[in-house]
Amino acid sequence: MRKTLIAGNWKMNKTPSESIEFVTNLIKNIGNYNDREILICPPFTSLYPISDIIRNSSLLLGAQNVFYEEKGAFTGEISPLMLKDIGVEYVICGHSERRNIFGEIDEIINKKVKKVIQYKLKPILCIGEKLEERESNKTFDIIKKQLEKCLSDFEYIEQLTIAYEPVWAIGTGKNATPQQAQDVHRFIRKLIEQNYGQSASCIRILYGGSVKPENIDILMAEADIDGALVGGASLKIESFSRIVGFQRI
Repeated sequence: MRKTLIAGNWKMNKTPSESIEFVTNLIKNIGNYNDREILICPPFTSLYPISDIIRNSSLLLGAQNVFYEEKGAFTGEISPLMLKDIGVEYVICGHSERRNIFGEIDEIINKKVKKVIQYKLKPILCIGEKLEERESNKTFDIIKKQLEKCLSDFEYIEQLTIAYEPVWAIGTGKNATPQQAQDVHRFIRKLIEQNYGQSASCIRILYGGSVKPENIDILMAEADIDGALVGGASLKIESFSRIVGFQRI
C-alpha cells in the first residue's frame, strides 16, 4: 500500500528566522500520523537551521531544486551532496515555475533526477500542462512527452515520486476537479506500468494545483491520488495542518 505524502513547497517565502519560528510552532500544532508522511520544502537559506529543529519530529525535509553536478564552477547553484549533508531527504525536480520562469527543459530535469538518486535522495518529479494545452485537448500528449524525456534511461522507479501539477491551476485559485485529477493520475500510472511493470503500483503520484483545506478531503478520496504538493496553503500553520490531517471519505 502506498503511504500518503503531503509536501509543502514554500517557494521564495520565509527568511531563516521566520522559518525557524514557523516550524517550531508547526511541530506543536501538527499531529502524529502513521499512515502519512509530512514534508516541508523551504528555501535553500532555511534548510540548515530547520534540519536541526525537525530532527526528532515527524517532519521530513526537502529542497525545491538542485543542480546536476557534485561541485565545481557553477556560481549560484546547490549540489545534491550539499543537500545530503544537511539532512535533506527529498528534492523537487522540474517544478512548473522552474520550467516556465527559468527555462528548464526536460533533458535538464532528467539529469537532475538521476543525480538526486545517485546521492540516495528521493526526487519528486513535477509534470503538467498549461491552460492552452488543456483547452486544445493535449493534456495526455504533454504528460507522456514529459515523462518519457524526464525519465529517459532512468532505472530507479521505485524511489521516484511524481507530482501532477496542472500549470493552469497553480496560484490561480482554480484547481482540477477530483475526476480531472484522477484521470491524469491514472494515465500516469498506466504509462509507468507500460515501461516499468508492476513497480507502477508502488509509485506515489501527488496532486499539486491550488490544494487547500476546502478540497483536500475530496481529492484524497480518488484512487490514484497519493498525496499533495501544497503551495500557498503550506505557508500558514492552520491551513497546512488541516491539509495534513485530511479525512478519508
